[in-house]
Amino acid sequence: MSPFFMLDYNSRIEFSARNEPRGVGVHPHRGFETVTIAYHGAVAHHDSAGNSGVIYPGDVQWMTAGSGILHKEYHEAAFSKKGGAFQMVQLWVNLPAKNKMTTPKYQEVKHSDIAKYKLDDEAGVIEVIAGEYNDTKGSASTFTPLNLLNARLNKGGKAYFDFPAEYNTGFMIIEGSVKINGTEIAKTDQFVHFKNEGTAIEAEALENSIVLILSGEPINEPIAQYGPFLMNKPEEIQEAINDYNQGKFGYLDE
Repeated sequence: MSPFFMLDYNSRIEFSARNEPRGVGVHPHRGFETVTIAYHGAVAHHDSAGNSGVIYPGDVQWMTAGSGILHKEYHEAAFSKKGGAFQMVQLWVNLPAKNKMTTPKYQEVKHSDIAKYKLDDEAGVIEVIAGEYNDTKGSASTFTPLNLLNARLNKGGKAYFDFPAEYNTGFMIIEGSVKINGTEIAKTDQFVHFKNEGTAIEAEALENSIVLILSGEPINEPIAQYGPFLMNKPEEIQEAINDYNQGKFGYLDE
């Protein structure tokens, strides 16, 4: 669903308390961006470019791997010791060939800083992480045109969206249930993938709901992918592996 290469969805789960935080150790990335959106729980991260941080419910971590970075992420220490509900989304957003070797960077988007559009009739609110909604623009910068929104809808509330027909668009139902275009019903943990026909979408909340909206202009370029590397040609994958083995992605403690 270009420019989105992968959606890694951690549905809501209750984690027991433990002293040693669960997580993913040091691993490399090249050629794309990871976008982590927190709904429940807390995640800490570090990378070889010197960036670190913690995301809490409502926060977003937007990491551009670009030319290469080492990364690790794990449950934040206090959350791990207490345990509780955990629910996250991580997207892999592809980069066009001209930007695949861009300098790595990190955007920390706190929930309090996310632009919000209040819907009429107490229908709810649209949080604009990237792109725009009704002239409300998100703070996260992107390399290609895309919209990343959280629709927090009250029961009976309706939201209307209008994306170019050529954009690839999908809805991830994080919580609740919604009726799409007056016909299809999508429930918690389901994904709605739209055809590239028409531009207008109506979402009606059948109960209090949260919907993650993805819509972006496709990157019409060849894809070569191996593990944590997302490039255009097989030889670029081999180059990424060689560079990683030679330590060109930097250093990061386990």
